[in-house]
Amino acid sequence: MYEKQIVHRDEGQRLDKYLLKILPNASASFLYKMLRKKNITLNKKKASGSEKLSAGDVIQIFFSDETLEKFMGHSISAGNGLSAQYKQYAVEVVYEDADYLFLNKPAGMLSQKAESDDYSINEWIIDYLLSTEQLLREDLQSFRPSICNRLDRNTTGLLLFGKTMKGLQELSKALKDRNLEKYYICIVKGRIDHPMEVEGYLIKDEKSNKVTITKEPQEGSFYIKTSYEPISGNDQLTRLRVHLITGRSHQIRAHLSHLGYPVVGDKLYSFDGDYYKKLVSGNGPL
Repeated sequence: MYEKQIVHRDEGQRLDKYLLKILPNASASFLYKMLRKKNITLNKKKASGSEKLSAGDVIQIFFSDETLEKFMGHSISAGNGLSAQYKQYAVEVVYEDADYLFLNKPAGMLSQKAESDDYSINEWIIDYLLSTEQLLREDLQSFRPSICNRLDRNTTGLLLFGKTMKGLQELSKALKDRNLEKYYICIVKGRIDHPMEVEGYLIKDEKSNKVTITKEPQEGSFYIKTSYEPISGNDQLTRLRVHLITGRSHQIRAHLSHLGYPVVGDKLYSFDGDYYKKLVSGNGPL
């Protein structure tokens, strides 16, 4: 018999969904059958699988050790060893409580994996929670703390993580309902003297991973809205505070470039790196 007590991190999940996570090699139909036959119980009572789990609930699974091992699989490695890359990144923890974790992502680090062997901020946070003993490797079978927003590899800024199912759901809902506003600081080519709010339409080419901006809607396009205000600048460069009103791929970089103000350091949307070097050496800081 295997017994699992639900902790704060896992509460809020449906029992059937939770069982599929800790028994990934079992089919849903098999697990429902085991629930009906009381080979799986919740708080020592028969359960349907639709129950929402709370901290303190106890799941009992009456399988043989061989059957249990078969359905659990071997996806979770033994021990709590950290990834070799963990200490290579200087990630600042800005805020943390039982449900939320806010980090300052360094430039050069991915928000999420692009390839299977990438080490992203998601892997870093798992290692951080393991190193601070807030998480055991076996806990990852039922719930993985996850990122709620993303930043481009070369962009620094705040990333929001849900350490628990509750935290993940609440942050995701706040972002979806636009109860949280996103602001960015960037330097662009050109002089901007007044704040503006601009609209347009964005079309993404998945093959090239590049977008184009149009004034009028086209097939496959998405409406975008961006506002910005100058903070400081000179005749050739302006530091902007950008409010991302809608959130589409490459929206800030592509929209500003389309308007004639490409972001400094952005090679994808028509920025001349040599031009920037000359400006910096000749004009000093903004």
